[in-house]
Amino acid sequence: MATQPLNEQEISDIRTQLQELLVEHRDLDLVIVHLIENPPPDDLLIRRLKKRKLALKDRILLLEEQLVPDIPA
Repeated sequence: MATQPLNEQEISDIRTQLQELLVEHRDLDLVIVHLIENPPPDDLLIRRLKKRKLALKDRILLLEEQLVPDIPA
């Protein structure tokens, strides 16, 4: 399944979104560590933050894949 190559604006938009997601992912990691290290931890909040972090990681990987050009087999 061939897709059209991305234009410069689409690449720029993806990179901007990717950077925002990476920052949010890093910030969530810091919050999770802080909550774990400073008892009493809120287990439900930690689970929710970890779930959000995982969703961000999935989205980051998807965006990074869009930036890599298809290589014909």
